[in-house]
Amino acid sequence: MSSGIGILPSTLPGDRLERQMRFLLEVDRLKGILRQTRVLGGERRENSAEHSWHLALCALALAEHAPAGTDPVRAVLMTLLHDVVEIDAGDAFAYDAAANVGKEEREQAAAARVFGLLPPEQAAELTGLWEEFEEGETPTARFAVAMDRVQPVLLNFASEGGSWKQHAVTYEQVMIRMAPIERGAPAVWPWLLRLLDEALVRGYLPPKSTA
Repeated sequence: MSSGIGILPSTLPGDRLERQMRFLLEVDRLKGILRQTRVLGGERRENSAEHSWHLALCALALAEHAPAGTDPVRAVLMTLLHDVVEIDAGDAFAYDAAANVGKEEREQAAAARVFGLLPPEQAAELTGLWEEFEEGETPTARFAVAMDRVQPVLLNFASEGGSWKQHAVTYEQVMIRMAPIERGAPAVWPWLLRLLDEALVRGYLPPKSTA
């Protein structure tokens, strides 16, 4: 694993500021991590930094639909941080079982390294936000996770099937992946179900299994 943080001068004023600057430079690497989902129009794959930015806007725009007990600002922070670990761990395509083997261990190690670039109390705070998202147990984390499931559905639909078609993803697989939306953003769930039904009608997904 290579790192670009050595390009900074070693004598920035104050260790705390230097650590923060090194973290900020390192997380720029997220722009180079490509996902399978394609940008609107489908001309290229989105990167993980774009994905995180889009999720943050999803959390802001849909905050009024969040369940009681949700902290929308904290949810935005989670969406911005949740994929930082992909700088080291890479993006594991949700529908590729082999790519997801060992994912948790890779991401835990990545979180320790990347967040560890920060001053200790900031590292602990950001690690805590990342862990809360991963555990998905608080109302805020469940809402943030729901946004992470909503965004690819929107882009795949808008791209006439996008990565669904490219990887022969089925309706049943998408439904399993979307399941956290029902709990994390129940007001949004019926709308997404209608969108999936329309995806079937338009041929963006193969017909439902009759088995």
